[in-house]
Amino acid sequence: MTERLRVAVLAGGPSAEHEVSLQSAQAVLDALPRDLYEPIPVIIDRQGRWPLDLRRDVADVVFPVLHGPYGEDGVIQGHLETLRLPYVGCGVLASAVAMDKVAMKRTFLAEDLPVSPYVWFTRHDWDTATDHWGLVKSLDWPMYVKPANMGSSIGISRVTSMEELSTGVELAFGYDRVVVVEQGVNGRELICGVLGDHDTPQASVPGELLVNGDWLDYESKYLSQSEIATIPAVLPEQVAEEVRMLSLRAYQAIGGYGLARVDFLWEEGTGRLYVLEINTMPGFTARSVYARAWESSGLAYPDLLRRLIDLAMARSGS
Repeated sequence: MTERLRVAVLAGGPSAEHEVSLQSAQAVLDALPRDLYEPIPVIIDRQGRWPLDLRRDVADVVFPVLHGPYGEDGVIQGHLETLRLPYVGCGVLASAVAMDKVAMKRTFLAEDLPVSPYVWFTRHDWDTATDHWGLVKSLDWPMYVKPANMGSSIGISRVTSMEELSTGVELAFGYDRVVVVEQGVNGRELICGVLGDHDTPQASVPGELLVNGDWLDYESKYLSQSEIATIPAVLPEQVAEEVRMLSLRAYQAIGGYGLARVDFLWEEGTGRLYVLEINTMPGFTARSVYARAWESSGLAYPDLLRRLIDLAMARSGS
C-alpha cells in the first residue's frame, strides 16, 4: 500500500476573511480522499499564531486555504518557500499581483485585457484633497468603492452620491490604505475557473452569479441559504468561449499556477466583457462556484483536490 501524503490544511489567520477560510478548509478536510492523504488541520488564530511549527517532518505538502491578506497575497507563499514545502496554488508574485486590485488592473491593461473604468487613491490623497469629486470625476454613477487588498465583498460599497462615496471610502480605508473606485457596469456577473500550470492551464465552463439587488454582498455569498449561481451559465456559445479565453489570458498575465477564479461583467446589450478580477484562492465551501464549475466540467471535488495537490508536488519536483 502506498504511503499517504501528509497534507497540512491551513485555515483562519489574521485576515478579515478568517471565518470564510475556516468554512473552506473544513470542506477540503472533509473531501480529501483518505486512501491517498493524511489531512493535518492547522488553524491559525486571529493574531497569526500557529498551533505547531510547520516543517518538512510535519507535512509533505501544504494546502493554504487562506483568503485575503496574509494568506492570498504572497505572504504565506513566501513563508512556505523558505521552508521548502510544496504548496497548492499560485506563487508569491502571482498571489501578490492578484490580491492588489491596482497592480492587478495595471497588469490586465498591460496585457490588453478589457477592464471597466476605475480610479484609485491613497489615504493621504483622500485626506489632502480639496475636492473629493476631483478624485472620481472621470467615472459615472453608480460606483463601487473597494479596499485594494481584500476579498469576499468585505469593505465594499455601492454608491450613488458624494455623501455615500465619503461613507464608502471611509469604510474601505478601514481595511487598506489604498482604495479603488470602479464605475458600475449594468451587466451579468460571470465566473470561470482556471486549473493547471502556467503554460497549459484549462478553463472550466462559465457560471453566472445570481444577484438579488445591486450586487452580491458578503451575506448573500456566505450566510444566505439562497442559490447564488447558475452553473453552467446560459450564454451564447461565442460569449462562453470568450470568457474561457480571457480567463486563461488573465491567469497567464499574472503568472498563475495551480488555480484561480476569474470574475467578469458582461453587458448583454453591447456585448462587452470586462475582466473584473482574478482570485488565486477562491472559496472552497460546499457552495463554492469554483468547485461547482469544475464539477460541471467533469471534475468531481475530490478529484479536483487531488489534481491541485499533484500540481503542487510537480512544481516542487517531488
